[in-house]
Amino acid sequence: MVLDRKQLKLYLVTDSTDKSDEEFLKALEEAIEGGVTFVQIREKNKSTAEYINLVSKALEITRKHNVPLIVDDRVDVVLATGADGVHVGREDMPVETARKILGKDKIVGATTKTVEQALAAYKAGADYLGVGAIYPTTTKVKTVLTSTETLNDICNAVPIPANAIGGLNKDNLGVLKGTPIAGICVVSAIMKSESPRDAAQGLIKAIDEL
Repeated sequence: MVLDRKQLKLYLVTDSTDKSDEEFLKALEEAIEGGVTFVQIREKNKSTAEYINLVSKALEITRKHNVPLIVDDRVDVVLATGADGVHVGREDMPVETARKILGKDKIVGATTKTVEQALAAYKAGADYLGVGAIYPTTTKVKTVLTSTETLNDICNAVPIPANAIGGLNKDNLGVLKGTPIAGICVVSAIMKSESPRDAAQGLIKAIDEL
């Protein structure tokens, strides 16, 4: 799957905490209807069978709306479901290994915090980068903040698109003004909102104002 830079505009990293599968899938579809352009499913506490089942159901929604869906960390789940790719963090499978297993037709994304990491990920075969955290985040205990200067340097150092991630919401995107990012990645701003559709619409409006 060839990744279009425009598809990274509003990138949703999911969180199913306190949601049944039905509630989660409803929230996912509403978020896409509100403007989400890319989805990464991230599940740390499900069994492999549960993970495969959830991704398979989510794929029915994302394919209907022509939105890419990738899986956090788990290359095996990508292979089992036919998802569009994988995102690997600094402590996950190396980009090069993920690319070797999945081949050239799947998307491989990588998390980076420095120019050196970004260059290494690009050379190893990453299609895009997630850069951050820009702000402290509630989804991870360990948060290493990344300055917008470093974000700019990373964007300018590699030819692949980069997205800002970490604690972002519609009210604090101003710090990203002028940065050559492809888009933003959010978790709580959509997944913890009462209306994922309204939250996504608000984020799209805020991104457009950048």
